[in-house]
Amino acid sequence: MTKALHALFLLLALSLASAAQAERRKVIVDQDAFEGPGLQPILMLLQDPTVEVLGITIVSGDGWAPEETAQTLRMLELIGRTEVPVIQGAIHPLINSKARNKAREDQYGALGYRGAWTESWPGDNTMKRAPFHEPKVVPPMEIGLPKIAARPGSAADFLIDMTRKYPGQITIIAMGPLTNLALAQRLDDDFAGRVKELVMEGGMFLAPPAGTKGDEFAAQVSHAPRLSFNHFWDPEASHIVFTSPWQKLTLVTGDTSAPTRAGADLLARATASKRPVARYVAKTAQPGFPLWDEVEAAAWLDPTIVTQRGTLAMDVDLMPGANYGALLTWPAGKGPGLGERDVNLIYAIDVSKLDTMFVDLIGR
Repeated sequence: MTKALHALFLLLALSLASAAQAERRKVIVDQDAFEGPGLQPILMLLQDPTVEVLGITIVSGDGWAPEETAQTLRMLELIGRTEVPVIQGAIHPLINSKARNKAREDQYGALGYRGAWTESWPGDNTMKRAPFHEPKVVPPMEIGLPKIAARPGSAADFLIDMTRKYPGQITIIAMGPLTNLALAQRLDDDFAGRVKELVMEGGMFLAPPAGTKGDEFAAQVSHAPRLSFNHFWDPEASHIVFTSPWQKLTLVTGDTSAPTRAGADLLARATASKRPVARYVAKTAQPGFPLWDEVEAAAWLDPTIVTQRGTLAMDVDLMPGANYGALLTWPAGKGPGLGERDVNLIYAIDVSKLDTMFVDLIGR
């Protein structure tokens, strides 16, 4: 009798564990981080026990994809999560280029941020990054180069394969330009329809929040709030994405992150545990930056932190000129009917809840 009960309890425990595993929310992160702070949002997702990160796909944007791939692999090594596959994706935009961007700036004025195209940084710039280099160069890294390699194949193919394996179950959180997603959609016209939700980031839609006067980050977008880097890096890719048949499309606006900061106190609290993820953040964090993609991750992990939402029809301006790559919007359901879709927008969050979540997840 005792053995039978023991076997029954063991079977029940295994069943519960299996059910819990099956109920984990599946996510793929498509990202362009070239340094530690940019990887913090991914760490939040990796640390949540209710989430299964199926893979991390890499796209050029803030940095070049080969360098970003190396940084991501090394991060996974240092935190002991090398089972998570990393797949390199597009190095260049579909059409846009460094030369085209220079011609545009020569005619219409300098952009606030150029990502991997930036040849030199101001002497007082607080962002730590390798000097400008060619796309396929992987420069020395302070945390060391990775010993593991990316999974063979392209990011677009990985996205297609995973959504075929888990149709209607995967959320894709895009933290950079949308080139990989556009390529996947053009390779497989049913790709977008198999994705449970696409979450992306970009654009300023509200009046500048109080306290941002003199803020260097707010100043970058205050005169051109719809020119969001993730979209003007590869406007054609963003157009393909905005006009594809997603089940649900969510945009986390730049308004949400404007009042946030990874201050020294917040980082100290998050890294106090000295566990592997906390140690990685303590080693790579750069105090003072907004929590851009951390907001994106947090709003998906816990929608109750969102305090203001809206819905608009959206696309991207592809006309050559000063607004090439700018976000276009219309009232929901009232676009020109050229394939644009209604997008769920997140305008504001509870910053204190975000800080609490960040400290909790990084410190685990």
